[in-house]
Amino acid sequence: MEAYLKLLEITVFPGILFLILIGFFYEWVDRKFYARLQNRYGPLHTGPGGLLQPFADFVKLLAKEDIEPEAVDKHTFRVMPIILLALPLIAAMYVPVTDISRAVVSFEGDLVFIVFILTMYAVSVFLAAWSSTNPFSTLGGSRAVIQLLGFEIPLAIVLFTPAIKAKTLSVNGITLWQANHLPFILLQPIGFTVAVICFLAELEKVPFDIPEAKTEIVAGWQTEFSGRKLALIRLSADVEMVLAASLITAIFLAGPSGPWFIPPFIWFFIKTTAVILIFSNIRTLFARFRVDQMVGGSWKYLLPLALLQVALVQVLP
Repeated sequence: MEAYLKLLEITVFPGILFLILIGFFYEWVDRKFYARLQNRYGPLHTGPGGLLQPFADFVKLLAKEDIEPEAVDKHTFRVMPIILLALPLIAAMYVPVTDISRAVVSFEGDLVFIVFILTMYAVSVFLAAWSSTNPFSTLGGSRAVIQLLGFEIPLAIVLFTPAIKAKTLSVNGITLWQANHLPFILLQPIGFTVAVICFLAELEKVPFDIPEAKTEIVAGWQTEFSGRKLALIRLSADVEMVLAASLITAIFLAGPSGPWFIPPFIWFFIKTTAVILIFSNIRTLFARFRVDQMVGGSWKYLLPLALLQVALVQVLP
């Protein structure tokens, strides 16, 4: 019976099916709010208020012809969309959703594993681009690697800084520490700000959509993907957005903890939605950075701020 319940957790709630469904929902929230900030309507007709539009887009891509150019590295080209979807699905299992002290899977040091998966996602983007053997894809993949070098280090530092204070490398442990003290957004606001900016770069959202840059290099590393492969890539982006919002919620916003009269899952939902709205606001406020601006901004500002946050943690009680 216990094994059956664990299987349900992994596959249904709060596992794979839940992550995919909430990924579609957060894409709708992002698109709708982003459109409103630009005085547009956004998704409108498919479902109430356009709620089913992301799912309809996914089904439409699944039904489209899957074109595979002759020159691509076929094995890598075919497997990368699956890997890109699997990586954030695995990482999200380590983030507490329904209980402040329990995720689907957890161990001491799982935060290190999550950071590793985030790095592997960026590496997988480069491999997907390289396997396409397309000049636009290769350029987009190169930009993705540069972006990886620019933002992975400050992101890792600010994610580990709460772990220093909580004296644990477990996401569950960090969330539980905040439930007994104060959320890290109050104790480490610099780290929270750096994490939000770095995750925007991880998600390749404006102003850090350099690897795709549809107005410059067609669709960047995604140029040669179509049909089912593109559907899986788009779905992986939605799940990665869920992972980013969930991880920020767990590390800096005390996860699903809150007043006892509101269920923990509802708190998780409220906090992650707020993070998505922050992402949408930043997308609206800024235009796309150039590659040199992105790298320079990361090394000149984000990395020193991340190190400053570490120093403050060591100095302050």
